[in-house]
Amino acid sequence: MAASSSQLLLEHLGIAVSALSGALAARGKRIDLFGSIVLALVTAFGGGTVRDLIAGDLPVVWLRSPAYLMNATGTALLAFVLIRLWQLPSQALLVADAFALAFFTMIGTQKGIKLQFAPSVAVLLGIVTGVTGGILRDVLTGQVPLVFQPEIRLYATAALCGAILYTVINFFGLADPVALTCGTVLVLVLRLAGIRWGLSLPLFEPNPSALAGQK
Repeated sequence: MAASSSQLLLEHLGIAVSALSGALAARGKRIDLFGSIVLALVTAFGGGTVRDLIAGDLPVVWLRSPAYLMNATGTALLAFVLIRLWQLPSQALLVADAFALAFFTMIGTQKGIKLQFAPSVAVLLGIVTGVTGGILRDVLTGQVPLVFQPEIRLYATAALCGAILYTVINFFGLADPVALTCGTVLVLVLRLAGIRWGLSLPLFEPNPSALAGQK
């Protein structure tokens, strides 16, 4: 399936910011240059790999063009140098991850629609593409993945809303760049607002008063 210019741009933007978030995750964990590059590559290509395997679109996308691999590796090398020279804000990883989530969610949803899957399946592919790389990154660094942390701020929820918005706009026949832009902005707004103001979904916990009444 030939990629459109908008899809190529999103792919490269998503790969770059995901590789950056992978390199940032290595900060403070005494991981060497090779380990930082591995984390960057896993973060950049994990979601797309799982998506393509599920969709049966083989070989997976990053094997089809060396430009993707060069992008991720170059970003990881640059990030490794910059992080050693400058102290980046503590929120840098979350912000980079938010952009990666937005870009990759749109890429996965767009691909699902172009492969003529049902809209619900396209949304699922978008979420898988958006969150899987971050999950693999966090597992490799010994962290509870962001998407599973109780204090997570509208992570998978932001991806879900953005993917749904993209499919709705696409359904009404508007230009693909419009759908991509609107979906990306929605994911970013929800995720960054969640980080900034601590917005989150309610936890699945029993009501304390109900428990007290059972004693």
